[in-house]
Amino acid sequence: MEVTIEPSWKAVLKDEFEQDYFKELAEKVRLAYLSKTVYPPPKQVFNAFELCPFDKVKVVILGQDPYINPGQAMGLSFSVPDGVRPPPSLLNIYKEIKSDLGVDVSPSGNLERWAKQGVLLLNASLTVEAGLSNSHQNWGWQIFTDATIKKISEEKKHVVFMLWGAYAKSKASLIDFEKHLILKTAHPSPLSAHNGFFGSKHFSQANDYLKQTAQTPIDW
Repeated sequence: MEVTIEPSWKAVLKDEFEQDYFKELAEKVRLAYLSKTVYPPPKQVFNAFELCPFDKVKVVILGQDPYINPGQAMGLSFSVPDGVRPPPSLLNIYKEIKSDLGVDVSPSGNLERWAKQGVLLLNASLTVEAGLSNSHQNWGWQIFTDATIKKISEEKKHVVFMLWGAYAKSKASLIDFEKHLILKTAHPSPLSAHNGFFGSKHFSQANDYLKQTAQTPIDW
């Protein structure tokens, strides 16, 4: 099966595309798009990879699955298209950036500007049925995205992994902490942001680490 994904990622993940689980996943996703409303739009399923090639990855921000409401999901974790009101978790991310760095953040919830600087905005599942959170959770996407995290850990060095919430934190075991910086705290959701996300200073910590390792910091 021919997978349309950014060339550097296609090379790095080529073995995954040949696995039986991925072939079954691809067929399930294809049929789902034909019979139901599925997010994000088909051409944006691999948007995180498209906008942030493998050799450019400096930071990984892990989400769980795409937004389930119309017009929100765009293939980047936490991001929404221009003109769409930023959801509560993203507003809390912006509040923490303001508090941490003292900078005014763009009113747009479109995080393509981060992706193009080397921030891989990766959801654990890349598709979801409209209105049903985690509906594609057990389809095989997590095998694929776990493999993505492992490849970054194994083949790169000095990447910042931001793991927010219990689910994202569970992925720490995939990452070599001696080669990379792992930042863990509560999820930015209004339900949990006050349990550690606010005041975590992940954005300044990430930029300090990038500078220490001779990389360009992110303009958050």
